[in-house]
Amino acid sequence: MEWQACLDEYEKLVIRMSTPRVVIDNAVCPTATLVKVDSARRHGILLDAVQVLTDLNLSIKKAYISSDGQWFMDVFHVTDLNGNKLTDESVISYIEQSLETTYPDRSHGFDGLTALELTGTDRVGLLSEVFAVLADLQCDVVDAKVWTHNGRIASLIYVKDCNSGSPIEDLQQIDTIEARLRNVLKGDNDIRSAKTSVSMAVTHTERRLHQMMFADRDYERKPTLQHREDSPVVTVQNWVERSYSVVNVQCKDRTKLLFDVVCTLTDMQYVVFHATINTAGDEAYLEFYIRHTDGTPISSEPERHRVIQCLQAAIERRASEGVRLELCTSDRQGLLADVTRTFRENGLNVTRAEISTTMDMAVNVFYVTDAIGNPADPKIIEAVRQKIGLGNLKVKELPFIYHQKAEREEEAVGVGGAVLLSLGSLVRRNLYNLGLIKSYS
Repeated sequence: MEWQACLDEYEKLVIRMSTPRVVIDNAVCPTATLVKVDSARRHGILLDAVQVLTDLNLSIKKAYISSDGQWFMDVFHVTDLNGNKLTDESVISYIEQSLETTYPDRSHGFDGLTALELTGTDRVGLLSEVFAVLADLQCDVVDAKVWTHNGRIASLIYVKDCNSGSPIEDLQQIDTIEARLRNVLKGDNDIRSAKTSVSMAVTHTERRLHQMMFADRDYERKPTLQHREDSPVVTVQNWVERSYSVVNVQCKDRTKLLFDVVCTLTDMQYVVFHATINTAGDEAYLEFYIRHTDGTPISSEPERHRVIQCLQAAIERRASEGVRLELCTSDRQGLLADVTRTFRENGLNVTRAEISTTMDMAVNVFYVTDAIGNPADPKIIEAVRQKIGLGNLKVKELPFIYHQKAEREEEAVGVGGAVLLSLGSLVRRNLYNLGLIKSYS
């Protein structure tokens, strides 16, 4: 009995040591909420912590990470997208519960849906063809994310059967979906690299998109446009005395930037031992001290070059240029096929898309350029809005070159539009999708 009691106490000690301890503090910093995490170190724990924060659309202004030995300690300075501290108790409680879970669930409410993974060569109208095929095959698109980079496209689409509302499990139907979509992706010149797959497995969407584009080796391809002035600057050097490789990143600050970098390092099998993240204005400065999972630093020039390429690609994938269009309307079968067909007919290319359905409402975001990746003509944007519905499709962001012109024409043609969702409500909508609140209105 005494031996069993000792074992029980040992198990309790192991659980206490391996369970992260989280402190959320609004008193220390006047401009941000501090989120402090202490835990036993394991591979991927930093990514888990960053993922929880970025999934709530929180902005990480500063961070300090240290995990020498077997212990992981970090501090995040976070705000909402308005730059305010966190005051919503439901958000704070969710952060605490999620970070204190050793292996947090990342299903994001996608249980009961079928996941379609697509990669291939991007072209104008491709997304329109994909959604048209899905509508024809009676697939209801519930959620989707689409990224493009260096002429490649990756998409993760969650669907259910239009008639039954259930996940698609019939093998013959799955084979048909894969074959039809593969033919669309192949087009005339992408016979080898076009890939489709159907899965019932649940994964973190954005991490999976990074993995898909990494596997597609988008980082090795030449960009479609050569005039990017805000390309990230990445350097990698070895600190021989301490057996670290030191990675420095300087780029435009944006939401989810830290997630994109840490996700890539983690999936490339590097461990972050120390890191410092700072932002100043619209610039971000990130420094990481890394090793391989076997404890060794980067050992060759080709590997160093590959790390630089992969991190630059990871940052650029989400930094899509173009006009941001937001569609909010009642969901119906074939809606996405109709909207994206209108884009195609007007020569607009979708560079990134976020599709979601909440309470029978479609809340979709599209980033569009002209056919060759240049800024779209505002007159074409307005014609598309007229076709789809001025009240349904609104312009949220315009490239800098449009700003003055948009201000002059706003009263005449309504280019400015109205914001569909307040920035604060984005956090609550994410909590609703996670099933933690009953309403996000």
